[in-house]
Parts: sequence; C-alpha cells; structure tokens
Amino acid sequence: MSLIQSQGSHPNTIVSKHLLSIILLGLLLLGLFLNISEGVSNITFIDIVNIFKIKLYHLLQIPIDPELASAVSPIHTSIIWQLRLPRSILAILAGGGLAVAGAVLQAVTRNPLADPFLLGASSGASLGAVIVIAHIGLFAGIYSLTIASFLGSLLSLLFLFALLSKKTNQSPDKIILAGVAISFLLMAGTNFLIYLGDQSTANSILFWMLGGLGRAQWGNLLLPCITVISTCLWLIWQAPVLNTLMMGSQSAHTLGIPVKRYQIIFLLCTGLLTSVIVSLTGSIGFIGLVIPHILRHWIGGNNRTLIPLSFLAGAGFLLYMDLLARNLTAPQELPIGILSGGIGGAYFCYLILKKD
Repeated sequence: MSLIQSQGSHPNTIVSKHLLSIILLGLLLLGLFLNISEGVSNITFIDIVNIFKIKLYHLLQIPIDPELASAVSPIHTSIIWQLRLPRSILAILAGGGLAVAGAVLQAVTRNPLADPFLLGASSGASLGAVIVIAHIGLFAGIYSLTIASFLGSLLSLLFLFALLSKKTNQSPDKIILAGVAISFLLMAGTNFLIYLGDQSTANSILFWMLGGLGRAQWGNLLLPCITVISTCLWLIWQAPVLNTLMMGSQSAHTLGIPVKRYQIIFLLCTGLLTSVIVSLTGSIGFIGLVIPHILRHWIGGNNRTLIPLSFLAGAGFLLYMDLLARNLTAPQELPIGILSGGIGGAYFCYLILKKD
C-alpha cells in the first residue's frame, strides 16, 4: 500500500482509531507503572502511591502525616525519584519523538521506509556527540551534547539537500539511497574520530552508541521535554500540509503549498527531534521506521491521527524495551539499541517472507 493510497479512511476507521488510542494510552500507562515498580528492588503499588503523595505534599507545602512518612522507605523513594522515573520519562520522550520523526520523514519523502537513521540524521547527531565526548569537551555545560548533535544532524541534512538539488534526484527511492550514503559516510567519520581518541573514552563511546537510557537525570530532561513536546504539537498542527505533500509536489504546488520551504522545515524538525534524543540515548534504531509503518497499515496515512498515535506507540514500545533490557540480563543492563535493532530486523524479515 502506498502512502497516498493509505490516506483514505474506511467509514468504520474512526471507531478503530479511538479504540486504538485508548489501548495505546493504557499500554503506555501500564508500561510506566511496570518500569517504576519492577527491577532489582520491586516496589509495590501502594508504596509508589505513597511516594508520589509525599512528593505532592512537599510541592504544595502540605503537612505530612508522620504515619504516612514512616510507611515509605527512603531507599525506595530514592530509587523511584532519582533513577526510575527520570528514566521512564526519557523513554517516553525518546520513543515518541523518534516515532514521530519517522512518520514525518515518511510523509515528506513519500517513502514508507524512511526514518531518521536511514536518512543520516542519527549518524550526523552521533558524529557531533562523539566530537564533544572524545575531542573538544563540554563547551556549553550539560547542553554541549545536544548542541553538537543538532549541528551534526544539520550537517547530514545539508549533505542530503546537496545530493537532491537536481530534480532528477528527488524521487523517493533516490532520497533513501542518498540518506544511506550519507549515513555510511558520517559513521565512517565517527568511527575514525573514535579511533583517534583515548582508548578508555572509546570504550564509553561505543557503549553509548549501542543505545540506552542510563544518562537520564532531572537536570538533563528539561530541554528534550520542551523540544519534543513542542515540536510534536507543531507537527500535528501542520498535519494537513504533510497530507498535501504526500499527494506529490505538483499537486501541492497547485494547492498553493510552497513545497521546498515546507520540506526543509519538516526535515529540520526531524533533525532537531533526532539530535536531542540521540544526545541522551545514543543510537536506538528502527523505532522511527517500524512504528509508523505498522500504524499506517492499521489506521491509514492521515497525519492528524498518525502523528499522535505514533508518539503513544513509540513511547510505549521504548518503555517495554527498557523494562526488558533492565531485567533480561539483571543486574547488568542490556543496551536497548540491541533489542530494538533485533526486533526491527525480525519484523522486516517477516514482511519479506509474508509477501508472495
């Protein structure tokens, strides 16, 4: 099914969309609870409620009942508030942001296999982050990785624009080929910089590039929270423009859409989402490709619905991947990028075998 064909809606589709929204939201909330409660130290639902109640009382400056305070373990409070909750919030932002970025790229390129990794945005973000970690250091404090990742992602998009400057190179297939070529070039540059760097630093970089949520801290979450939420809301607002671009450049021009300008804006938005996420999580692949690809077959290609549902599905998916990564090889933590890559690759093998 092409992207253009998938924009149509069956009369009963609206019911399935509402039902799917409820299911995805329920799965996300369940995954959030499991992520907070499960682990080396299991914490009961009552304890979690009491911990959040005490935090709310502190925030509102309400006196705390001594019996309530004594019922909560300080260790459990620290585990939830300092480790598991920030990690879960980062999982929601990263999974949702990558899925939305993939949905937008698939609409802009009119290719259902487009995602931030295949178009080089993630490789550019990784290159910028590695330059900071291995060579120039934290030039802007805690925001150094984010700034460098965005600049690297911007570099990859500039390369992409340069390769696609001729009209003959602007077909969906050639966009993907250009993105793959840029991705390999930037990854070669990244690996070269790792090779030139210190050995101990190289080991930490390689582990970071496998993907994970270990850098989640309250101090790191403000920028990605603002960036991901505001960008996703703006993209939902611009969904009619994305729907028009999916009809083709000629049709969009006829309807008065400045195609080039919007293509650049949407690519910059996906680059911003990807860079902010990659700077904290490393490379977590296939979410931006698989999640919107599956949803498009279930609910059609209307981006007004597809983008928010992609966010819910991507956020829930990464929450469960994090839960699996923390418990599969406990007490060690399995990098999430390994799990997401394995599941994504298996899914596309399934698609290949399913086709006649």
